[in-house]
Amino acid sequence: MTTTLDPTVPRDFAAESPARLSLTPKTTLAGQLDGAWWPYSRDLETELPPLAAALEEPWGRVTRISVNPSRWPVVPRRVALHGRTLHVGWFTEQDPDKLILLSYTVGRWDLLVIPPETAPAAAARLMAAAAIPGSVLAAGVLMANETVIGYGLRDASRREATWEGEGGSCTSPFGVATGRSALPLSANGWR
Repeated sequence: MTTTLDPTVPRDFAAESPARLSLTPKTTLAGQLDGAWWPYSRDLETELPPLAAALEEPWGRVTRISVNPSRWPVVPRRVALHGRTLHVGWFTEQDPDKLILLSYTVGRWDLLVIPPETAPAAAARLMAAAAIPGSVLAAGVLMANETVIGYGLRDASRREATWEGEGGSCTSPFGVATGRSALPLSANGWR
């Protein structure tokens, strides 16, 4: 099997860069997610070691990770991490936008996985939303909400381009020009 990588991110860069994380602060409020992770690529073998290393201090030693294989071209069974092995499993029933981390001593954490190709502004919104203590929004819901926001922005720019291209003519709710003008009327109200 081959791994598809983001051609704009060198493999060495992803392996040496710190994990992009946003974690829920310690609180008594339990939520659906414990934070968010924004990997540089879809190469789990490269991306998981920096993630597990970054989580050792605040959470403890991660021993197992589970993912949904629909978002990852290759899911390795084991990943080397500082002289030890990190076990990776996959489950198609698991939310595709979530990563589950397990530790023998501390427990389980669920992280929203933000796709590597996500725009920085959208990633920032998702990271902030996933780190809200006590949030009842699941990973799939956060991603669906962001998709709606993204489409809303694209639709708004498309509507503005249509307005500019038609010279400001009025359109029906269905985007069809009505033949009327939005330009001001003459002084007497007639054209």
